[in-house]
Amino acid sequence: MPGLDGLRIVVTRAAHQAEELARPLRELGAEVILTPVIGIAPPADPAPLREATSRADEYDWILFTSANAIRAFAAELAQSPATCKASIAAVGSATRDAAEQHGFTVTLVPDRYVAESLVQSFVDKDLNGRRILIPSAAVTRDIVPAELRKCGAHVDVVEAYRNVIPPESAERAKAVFREPYPDWVTFASSSAVNSLVRLIGPEPLRKVKIATIGPVTSATVRKHGLEVAAEAEIHTVDGIAEAVLGAI
Repeated sequence: MPGLDGLRIVVTRAAHQAEELARPLRELGAEVILTPVIGIAPPADPAPLREATSRADEYDWILFTSANAIRAFAAELAQSPATCKASIAAVGSATRDAAEQHGFTVTLVPDRYVAESLVQSFVDKDLNGRRILIPSAAVTRDIVPAELRKCGAHVDVVEAYRNVIPPESAERAKAVFREPYPDWVTFASSSAVNSLVRLIGPEPLRKVKIATIGPVTSATVRKHGLEVAAEAEIHTVDGIAEAVLGAI
């Protein structure tokens, strides 16, 4: 199978996470163009996260759906007298690794790295009356808390961080998405798709191939009238690189 030699590939992840995807693409021979279109900011109101963290020992489960949520929660927990006795669930292997790096022991990871699979992984557990905390982004899909509440759980969702568009992103994106256009653009989240479309509109993205981390992000791409050329089978950044390679 050929490598990615000669291909110019845009990575849209936040600056502090971009290298996780840029590295495997470079190793395959691609020229990587770092174009962060999202950044991570603290919650608009830190009080709910702080209050939930102070009661961390009251929860039966804590569910992490992103490394950013883990970092925010761990930072608050370090300032709190509470201890975390809850069982930990993570949406995928990368999130699990991030949790373990912060000292959490992860006991549940679904087979597929999407929210629906995370819910399904609780099917054999008695959640009636259980207390579950989900530190999350300011804007997030509500499928997980809704489905867990149907199982009788008491679910608290608190804003742990916000996705924002960095001030330099507009100028950078406009400079990248023009002649000569890159060959590919990669998206590891729906937030990145929405941000880039907001910055440059959908039309320039019709001139490049689009690769996504999984079906949720792909659905967001299609919502903007765009086509997905490659979707990661394993919903990780390495999976994105493999999907691009497989589409060559």
